[in-house]
Order: sequence, then structure tokens, then C-alpha cells
Amino acid sequence: MFSKRYTVVLADRTSGVVRRFTIRVKTAAVVVCLAMGLPVLIGFGAASKAKYDVAQLYASHDTLELENANYRAATETLAGQIVALQTTMSDLGAKAALDPALQNSMDKLPTVVKNRAMGGPSAGTALTTVTPGLSSPDNTFSVLKDLLQGLESRLQTVRSDVDKRNSLAAATPSIWPTHGWLSSSMGNRADPLTGEKDFHPGLDISADKGDPVYATADGKVIGAAMAGNYGNLIVIDHGFGIETRYGHLSAFKVQDGQMVKRGDLLGLVGSTGRTTGSHLHYEVRANGRILNPLQLLLNPRRNAN
Repeated sequence: MFSKRYTVVLADRTSGVVRRFTIRVKTAAVVVCLAMGLPVLIGFGAASKAKYDVAQLYASHDTLELENANYRAATETLAGQIVALQTTMSDLGAKAALDPALQNSMDKLPTVVKNRAMGGPSAGTALTTVTPGLSSPDNTFSVLKDLLQGLESRLQTVRSDVDKRNSLAAATPSIWPTHGWLSSSMGNRADPLTGEKDFHPGLDISADKGDPVYATADGKVIGAAMAGNYGNLIVIDHGFGIETRYGHLSAFKVQDGQMVKRGDLLGLVGSTGRTTGSHLHYEVRANGRILNPLQLLLNPRRNAN
């Protein structure tokens, strides 16, 4: 059937020209099938392309959802670090405030003592961070996170330094150990018993027997016993190499090894040991070296005889 041929005759009435075309049935069938199938093929291709595009859109949507979830997690992490930094800075602000008079007393401590309260990089040390190019949101979040972590670490170091400074402030003997009047200052003087030249290593504060004697700074009692010319003597170790002594007491109110705070009751004024009357002998030492207590007192104005 498909081997048959058909002749198509085309005649031009005007010119009388006749043209003949021979067409095989098989060839015609193929042409007809192609003509009818081509739209179907085009439609199928378009449908496949649309299906592929939709799949790509779904894939992009899933990727964006994942990226958004990652960004939300990164944002929450950054927000938590910012809150932690705000807390740290608030703590530093509260801890860094010192009474100017107490700061003045601290400034008069020997350099070797103040150096013991220092550590780590100085407050002016710059924070060095390598910053890669901000070519994408991921890089931006990574850089911000690294910067915040570095700043938080730096603030922790500064907070540690502030804590050490505050510990030194608490250990600085800055208040009068008893109420009374200054009867003898530190330095050369005539011995009250022999009249000979003598060096007085502390302050004598005249007061009534039984008057309270207070710790002048935070510390640990490392001695509370009779000690020769000192009579009943209390010795406090304040750390940082600082030590205070309270002599001629009539009674002890603390014991060896006890921790005390500035202003705590230590004992009572007396006249034990080598003395001419009821008073408190008070000394301050730093690394074994005698310091003048008057330069550390918040209010050094007292009468001296």
C-alpha cells in the first residue's frame, strides 16, 4: 500500500504550463505524521521544561529555607553574645567605680605592691582581628561573631583586672583603727621612757582603755598573742604584701586564722607591753618595709602631741 505513487498535476490556465509531481504514499504519510506530531512534541518539551523549572524553584525554596534557618540561628547567637557583652560592661561599670579618696590611698602604696594587683594586657591594648572580605552574608556573620567573641574575651580580661584592683582597694589600710587623738607620729622621737633618740615605726593613738580597735582593711589574722614590747598584738595579712599591726591591746576579739573585713572589731585598747599609758600602737608594712600610715588614711587630720 505504501509503495503506491500518486501524480499531482498543476496547470496554469494563463500560460498553459503544466507541472507534474509524483508523491509516494509512504513519504506523504511521514510528512503528515510529522506535521501532526510536531506540536505534540513541542508541547511535551514545554511541559518537561516547565516541570524542570518547577523542580528547580522547589529546590531553591528549600535552599533558601535552610539558609534562613541558619541565619536565624546565627542571629540568635549574635544576640546572645551582645547581651553577654552588655552584662559584662554593666558589671565593669559597677565594679570600676572607686571612692576617689580610697583611690588616692591606693596610689600612695609602693609600686611593688600595686604591681602585684596588675596582670594581663593593659587596658589600652588594642584588639587585633583578621577581617576577611565580606563577600557573603555567611562571611559577614562569621566576622561579626569573631569580633564579638574577641571583644567578650577582652572584656573578661579587663573585668579580671578590675577585680584585682578592687581586691587591692579592699586590702589598702585606709581608716583609723580606733577613736582617739594622735599622740605620736611615725619617725624619729625621744623615747617616752628613757628620753633617748628613738625611731617610732608607727602611730600612737591615745584612747581610753577598752575602746574598740578596728581592722583598717580586709585581711586574715596571722597573729593574736603577747609579743614583747608590743604587749598584746594582732597582726593582719591583707595580701599583696601588706601587713598591719595593732599593739598594747587589753583584750582580743579575733583569733589566729580568722578572716576580717575593714571596720570589723579586732580588740580593745589597753596598755600592755612597754608603754606609759593606755593607747593603740598601729603599724603598716609592705613587703616587710615600714610605711607611714598617715599617707594611706582617708582622713589623716588628728591632733598630735
